[in-house]
Amino acid sequence: MRFQDGRETLIAQLHAYAPYNEQEAADRLLILRCLKTVPDVFSRENKLFHMTASAWVVNPVRDRALMAYHNIYNSWSWLGGHADGETDLLAVALREVREESGVTALRPLLETPFSLESLTVDGHIKRGKYVSSHLHLNVTYLLEADDSQQTTPRPGENSAVGWFPLDEAVAASTEPWFRERVYGKLNEKVRRG
Repeated sequence: MRFQDGRETLIAQLHAYAPYNEQEAADRLLILRCLKTVPDVFSRENKLFHMTASAWVVNPVRDRALMAYHNIYNSWSWLGGHADGETDLLAVALREVREESGVTALRPLLETPFSLESLTVDGHIKRGKYVSSHLHLNVTYLLEADDSQQTTPRPGENSAVGWFPLDEAVAASTEPWFRERVYGKLNEKVRRG
């Protein structure tokens, strides 16, 4: 199947991506399969799975990460969101960080993906409607921002935004899988440079 909507660049980036571990290798294959075969994978109208973009935002010294207290999950977490039809996932990650944190001066440290994850999302209530459990096919980007910039929570999405030392960012999450499999991995990758 050939697509003309811009996803070809992402497919090429994921083919070139060197998985960091077994989780990323398995998730890369899953994401590629969906990108190549599912026309509506960039839309949350696909109720089973859809593309999302997240950002691991670090300060210039690379010893702190930006986190938001996510209202749905009652946990500190990275920033990011749904593609909603956009195939440029770096643009999605940048937009979501700006909207969710108020931090406007951001710089991608890489133009290509930094990490890959397939993330299970439990059923929940959003804007008064029930959203069934589904899968986020997530691409994470590494962004840099000055940690002296003012942060502003986004009502309805999160109730606080703050900078944490890298290890404290992991510990602040109440989601064990994210602590062990995502945030810890992201910190390892930041530290190895």
